[in-house]
Amino acid sequence: MTVSGSTWRAAGRALFGRRARLRWVHLVLGGAMLMPFWLVGMVIQGPLQGPQDVWSASPSLLFGAYGVALPLAAVGGLFPTARPLSVAVARALCGVPGERLADGQARTQAGRMRTAGWCTLHMGVGALVSGASLALPPFAAALIAAPVLPGVRDYLQVEISAWSAVLLPLAGIGMLLALAAVSAAAGALLARQAQVLLGPTPADRLAAAERRATELAERNRLARELHDSVGHALSAVTLQAAAAGKVLDSDRNSDVEFVREALAAIEETTRRTVGELDAVLGLLRQDGAGGADQLGGPTLATLAGLLSRSGVPVSLHEEGALTAVAAPVSREAYRIVQEGLSNALRHGGASPVTLWIAARDEELEIRMENPLPERAPVERPGGGRGLCGVAERAALLGGRAEAGPQGGVWQLSARLPLEGRR
Repeated sequence: MTVSGSTWRAAGRALFGRRARLRWVHLVLGGAMLMPFWLVGMVIQGPLQGPQDVWSASPSLLFGAYGVALPLAAVGGLFPTARPLSVAVARALCGVPGERLADGQARTQAGRMRTAGWCTLHMGVGALVSGASLALPPFAAALIAAPVLPGVRDYLQVEISAWSAVLLPLAGIGMLLALAAVSAAAGALLARQAQVLLGPTPADRLAAAERRATELAERNRLARELHDSVGHALSAVTLQAAAAGKVLDSDRNSDVEFVREALAAIEETTRRTVGELDAVLGLLRQDGAGGADQLGGPTLATLAGLLSRSGVPVSLHEEGALTAVAAPVSREAYRIVQEGLSNALRHGGASPVTLWIAARDEELEIRMENPLPERAPVERPGGGRGLCGVAERAALLGGRAEAGPQGGVWQLSARLPLEGRR
């Protein structure tokens, strides 16, 4: 294909392609939406124009009514439903990417003023294109047909000569092409302005960012719940099952009671974890609706059950009334202890763990220690997420947490405000 041929094709698509046709429909729709306001303008302009037929084709009356209709269209754009409707139509007909337009009603003064400006532009330009689309095609068709239809020539009061027989059809075709060009240009103008007038305002962007941050925080919370509950359960079950298997392999009948206790611990751990998993998955099926308050979960009041079936010997030292700790803080404290036990199981085997929990006037202090293993623990690909989750839990409550080797032991400590931020 030659360069000139591709240029003509591109010009044809720009004037008569699918996008141009949809934008023309969008303009005609804007003109139709202006019609009620234009009729009000006709009624208002009639007495001001003097004694004449209100429905006459006087240009001063028509354009005077048009001038009255535009401010009324702007007022209509201030209504709450104006922006959602305008955005829906612009997405469908203007060819504007949906992500560049705002969703929902305009809740700020700047957003409402932009919507009013869009309605004025859409209806005003649409009315002009609609009027031209009604008036020019019949007249252009008459010019094209005039050389061959005597009745049309008489109506137009033109004389046919060799020049007029050529120029009149060319003039008619030129009018149609000009109308198509003006319509395409007006549609492109509206498509550009839609991104400005119907796009998100700074307040809309801030609200969207806050919604995304809230959703992300909720997803992270659910991920931490799954990691801590399921990860601890798998670590405990693995250790108990391995210990029971070694006892059975040794053929020591005197240790049958140990095997029974290990199996009971596995049963209770999996039953408790299935309940927690069901609660978290229930929220996921609801897309996290209800937030953290509906998540519930175990608290420090049920800590004794966790420690008794943790798979490692735990020496607990308590200070203060742990049952009086606020539920959000108590839930996070339970998960921090659970993650600490998981780390002890995973890296320290059956080494004993010492746990201190103190509820003081303004904060809850948690400290866990277990001996460091003789060998460095095997790192998992990509690293673990448990300690990061502990730090996140503490930070969300306005506290802090840290973990690492301290004088021959592995220590995990956390300080949580008793009131928390939730």
